[in-house]
Amino acid sequence: MLNQIVLVGRLAKEVEVKELESGKKVSNVVLAVPRPFKNEEGMYDTDFIECVLWDGIAENTSNYCHKGDIIGVKGRIQTRNIENEDGTKNKIQEVIAEKVTFLSSKKAGE
Repeated sequence: MLNQIVLVGRLAKEVEVKELESGKKVSNVVLAVPRPFKNEEGMYDTDFIECVLWDGIAENTSNYCHKGDIIGVKGRIQTRNIENEDGTKNKIQEVIAEKVTFLSSKKAGE
C-alpha cells in the first residue's frame, strides 16, 4: 500500500509556528495549487490544500518562506475526525509534510 503525495504551489498565507504543550512545534499552512486546465469560463481554478508541518520542517519553512513563495511538499494524506463548537462531527483531510523544498521566493513588487 502507498499513501504519498507531491504538491507544488504558492503559500497562501504567512507561516506561523505554534509550540504545543508537549514541546513539539507545528504549523498549518495553505498551499495554493492551480489546476492545469481551464474551467467553463476559460479561467484556471486553484485548489487550496491544507498542509501540516512539524518541528524542524515547520521552523525552517517559517524562517525562509513567506506568503507567495513557491514550495514543494512531499508527504502523506491523513484523515481525522474533529468536533465543531456546535457538537457536529466532521472528517477533514490534510497533507502531513515529510519534506518541504523551497523553490522560489516572490520578489518585492511582483
